[in-house]
Amino acid sequence: MALLGEADLRDELRDRRRRLETAMTGAGGTASLTRLLDEVDAALARMDTGTYGVCETCRDPIEIERLLSDPLTRTCTDHLTPEEHRALEEDLALASRVQSELLPKREPALPGWESFYHYEPARSVGGDYCDLVTAGPDGDALYFLLGDVAGKGMAASILMAALRAIVRTLVDAGPSPVALVARANRLFCETALPQHFATLVCGKAAPSGEIEICNAGHCQPLLLRNGGAERIESTGLPIGLFTSVEYGARKLAMAPGETLVLYSDGVIESQNQAGKEYGVDRLAAALARRPALRPKELVMAGLEDLVRFRAGAPAGDDLTLLALRRAPRT
Repeated sequence: MALLGEADLRDELRDRRRRLETAMTGAGGTASLTRLLDEVDAALARMDTGTYGVCETCRDPIEIERLLSDPLTRTCTDHLTPEEHRALEEDLALASRVQSELLPKREPALPGWESFYHYEPARSVGGDYCDLVTAGPDGDALYFLLGDVAGKGMAASILMAALRAIVRTLVDAGPSPVALVARANRLFCETALPQHFATLVCGKAAPSGEIEICNAGHCQPLLLRNGGAERIESTGLPIGLFTSVEYGARKLAMAPGETLVLYSDGVIESQNQAGKEYGVDRLAAALARRPALRPKELVMAGLEDLVRFRAGAPAGDDLTLLALRRAPRT
């Protein structure tokens, strides 16, 4: 089977084999180490015969996130033992709690701005990235970010956490969105596997209403003004593809009461029972009809329109919706 990233997994298994041999030499060999060495050899043998990544029970492909977290696994999630099911449920519950702690406050106190977001993973954990961070000498520079790591489930959530850690480290210096995204891209390339990448919108807002946005291959943000929804184009490739990428930025001024909306592709690619996609046009129309709503009410109205469209069809991907509004003058 031509598995995505199999060469990387093969290298990892060979590295684990070398470590096991070293440990067995130092410890004199134990039954558990010998068993692990046999499992590594068996996995490498399955790669040679083209059966690696195939469930030994049903012969269906094993979920890629399971292989990335445990390259020795032999079965898909449908054929775990009761003990393995309990361990997986405990791991997912813990991961879900950890991920919820990584999300920002839903309605943080921001100088000159109001915000609200909705984050909904397709599974217990997701790969969407949403963040709101204040920085600068006076804490008056607001960074807002929304991204999407390729993939779903546990592997995507781990990469999302890594991306968040990168951004949180870089943002303290108060860089421009272009500088932040360029640096995050280089670091993400160094830490992720070759098949992993992420789309990302990074913006910096000032209390005056000035905004600078760098969009690395993500969905086009929507600026609600003058009764319509203006789309803000992408300014670069997704991060994690190439280390040397040049990014651009879009600068604009938001008047009091105007709102910027960011969203993940899980929103616009949601399908109804007939297989029709929701689409950015419908999202823009639904939001543009309600320009006076505050961020929380606007996000809820957008989600209600999406639920009506889906008409009971399940969500196929993580979805995130973030609204940032320039506070009206009082």
